[in-house]
Amino acid sequence: MKNNPLKPNHYAHGKFQLFDLMEAQFPKQWVVGFYVLNAIKYLTRYQQKNGIEDLEKAMVYIQRLIDFEKHGVKVEKV
Repeated sequence: MKNNPLKPNHYAHGKFQLFDLMEAQFPKQWVVGFYVLNAIKYLTRYQQKNGIEDLEKAMVYIQRLIDFEKHGVKVEKV
């Protein structure tokens, strides 16, 4: 099975995604900054690098930010 570039297998650790663990471990402002900067990265390079795939990746980070702002942390601190 081909790896999904929008949700790569190498970011999954057990039943959690790396994003979920990051949200549980780091201060809110760090998590928000991570999502915002990654969205900006993909938006600013899409025409020179991966086109639509980069726009889709930016959307993933924007949606993660929206979900994080609406619902907060999904897993307990470890």
